[in-house]
Amino acid sequence: MVTRREAAQVLDIPLEMAHRHGIPSRLSEAELGELLDSPPAWLLQSRANRTGKRPVWVHLTCAVCGFAETARPKKWWPEFSYVCCADHAPYELPPLESGLVRSEYEGVGSRFVGIVDVSVPEA
Repeated sequence: MVTRREAAQVLDIPLEMAHRHGIPSRLSEAELGELLDSPPAWLLQSRANRTGKRPVWVHLTCAVCGFAETARPKKWWPEFSYVCCADHAPYELPPLESGLVRSEYEGVGSRFVGIVDVSVPEA
């Protein structure tokens, strides 16, 4: 059995769309396989409408401990260099390379901090 959230991830659709189109809270692997093999019209239309600019789901993995989850990306998320669990100390991250500045973005996924390393502008 898979959950609606897992099915939405496999189908690469938002959870809200899965609910709206009647995907049950739990379905069998066979039912999910049937949706993949013979997608309904709404799923075909959803795939056709994709612009490819932003993924529906992203896989987040802590750079320190390896904890991972799949989440819906937010519009405000920049391209992260790393993500790490919020309870890790900054010194546990890979060291900052020379000539880069590090910024942190809290509230990524359920427990992550997003890390962005960017070049320092030359004066």
